Amino acid sequence: MSRYEIRGALGADEEALLELARHLNSVNLPNDRGHVRRLLEHSEKSFRGEVPERKRKFVFLICDRENGRALGTSTIIAQLGRRDAPYIYLDVIDEEKYSSALDRHFHHTVLRIGFSYDGPTELGGLVVAPEHRNAPERFGRLISSVRFLYIAEHRTLFRDQLLAELLPPLEPDGTSHLWEAFGRRFTGMSYAEADLLSSENKSFIRDLFPSGNVYASLLSADARSVIGKVGAQTKGVEKMLRRVGFRYARRIDPFDGGPHFVAPVEEVTLIQNSLRLPLQRSAAEPSAGTPHALVARSFAEAPFFRAVSVPAATSREHVTIAESAASVLGAADGDVLAVLPL
Repeated sequence: MSRYEIRGALGADEEALLELARHLNSVNLPNDRGHVRRLLEHSEKSFRGEVPERKRKFVFLICDRENGRALGTSTIIAQLGRRDAPYIYLDVIDEEKYSSALDRHFHHTVLRIGFSYDGPTELGGLVVAPEHRNAPERFGRLISSVRFLYIAEHRTLFRDQLLAELLPPLEPDGTSHLWEAFGRRFTGMSYAEADLLSSENKSFIRDLFPSGNVYASLLSADARSVIGKVGAQTKGVEKMLRRVGFRYARRIDPFDGGPHFVAPVEEVTLIQNSLRLPLQRSAAEPSAGTPHALVARSFAEAPFFRAVSVPAATSREHVTIAESAASVLGAADGDVLAVLPL
C-alpha cells in the first residue's frame, strides 16, 4: 500500500497549506493566512463545480498517510487572463541598432507590457517542504505531474495552452533586482507589497506601468541579469518542463522578470501518455520490476480527487494494481481510473 497520496485540498488544510506557503510566498501561493483561506474555499468550490469553469482553481496536496502531514502542493488555474482580470506580462524583444556614420552596432533588449483577456491555463503554486525535496520518492515530480493527469482527465475544463511562470534569481531576503530598478519606480511599492496585492488585484499594474517600450539598457546590470533567467530553486522545474514539451515564450513576469514557459496541451507528453482504463485488482503484490504509475480517481464529494504512485501493469483493456492500492482509491474492479505511467 502506498504511504503517500495526492488529493484535493480542503478547508481543513489551512494550516498545512500555510506552512508550505512560507517556503514559496508567490502570487499563486502567498504567505498570507487570509489568502490561503480564500484559496482553499475557492478550490473546494471549483472541485464541486460551483464556480464558473474559467474561474476555477484546483489545489492539490501530497500527504503522508501515516501521520497526515502535507509534504507539498501544486495548483491549476483554469484560465489566467479574463475580461475581469487580464493576464499581464512583459514581452522580451530583441532590437538591433546600427549607425553607418559611426559604424556602431548595438543589440538591445526591449520590454513591453502586454495583456491577454483570453489567456491560458496556468500551472502554479508548486512547492515541496525543504526536508522532503531530495527524498527518493521524488515528491516534486509527483505533485507536479498530477496536474497533467488531472487536465487530461478533465480536458474540457481547461484551455488549449498551458503556462508555467518560473521564479528568477532572487536575493536571500526575497528582493527582486528587476522590481527595484523598474516596478518600484512606477508604483512606489516594495516588491513584497506589490506581490501580495497582485494576488488579489492586478489593476494597479495596468494603471501605473508604462505602456510603451522600455529599453533594458537603461536599467542596472543586476536588473538586466535576471530578465528571463531561472533561479537555482526552480532549475529542476525548468528541466522537467522542457522535457515534456514546454518552451520559453520570451515573456516574463512584470514584477521579478521570471520567465514564462508555454506549451499546447496536446503536445505535452505527460498529457499524451495519460490513460483512462478499467481497474483490475490483483490479490498478489506486484513483482519488483513492475513500473510505477500515478493512478487516480475523481469523486463527487471531498476530497474530490485522489491519486497514488504505485506499481501498475497497463494494457489496452485495463490497469492492474494491488488490492491495497485500490482500497486507498476506494476503487473496485471495472471502475475507470486515470493512469499516468511514470
